[in-house]
Amino acid sequence: MTPSKTSETTNKNNRHAPVGEKSLRIVLASASPRRQQLLSQIGLDFEVITPHCDETQKPGDRPGIHVERLAIEKATDVATGCTQALVIGADTIVVLDRVILGKPETPEHAVEMLLQLSGRTHQVFTGVSLIRTGEEGLFLQKNSFHEITEVTFGRLRKSDIEAYVASGSPLDKAGSYGIQDDLGALFVQRINGDYYNVVGFPLFRFYTEVNKMIPGHVTPFK
Repeated sequence: MTPSKTSETTNKNNRHAPVGEKSLRIVLASASPRRQQLLSQIGLDFEVITPHCDETQKPGDRPGIHVERLAIEKATDVATGCTQALVIGADTIVVLDRVILGKPETPEHAVEMLLQLSGRTHQVFTGVSLIRTGEEGLFLQKNSFHEITEVTFGRLRKSDIEAYVASGSPLDKAGSYGIQDDLGALFVQRINGDYYNVVGFPLFRFYTEVNKMIPGHVTPFK
């Protein structure tokens, strides 16, 4: 299926091209506003193209395999239609007792999930896939990885959960919460790992991996 372009950043810093080399387009294969905000935060000029993929978990998939596979499928779907680009695919899941908690289907489902997370430690997995394409659209380089962060919730009052869910904020988020939310942040007692991984994109690991793959093309410090 041909991907459809849904939005584009207005940041024109063009900080991702090394001197003397042709600039690569940076394309985010994700409609997540949180990932867009994080890439904008580090000053990247990028486009957003929404991928079309089946996100159903395959039987026997462990969380890390599942989330990395989805990131690869998203990046591949979009990269197929891109030339001279670095395409970034990503997917984030919440895991409790080895069970993947996806986005809630209803407000009642969101309340149920948050009650499950109350007073317990869960894991947030984010898979990332990087694909570099050439002038003719050929895949020149590919890299994928996933990052894990442990998140511990304090004991939550049901009335607080219901008020949070009523705000509508958690209904589009895996695990029914956003650590970056004004109210969702109040549930988190501590984390072990990358905070931005919980938001939806591990910035440190991304920066490290992309500069191993194509040194000098993503240089926000210049």
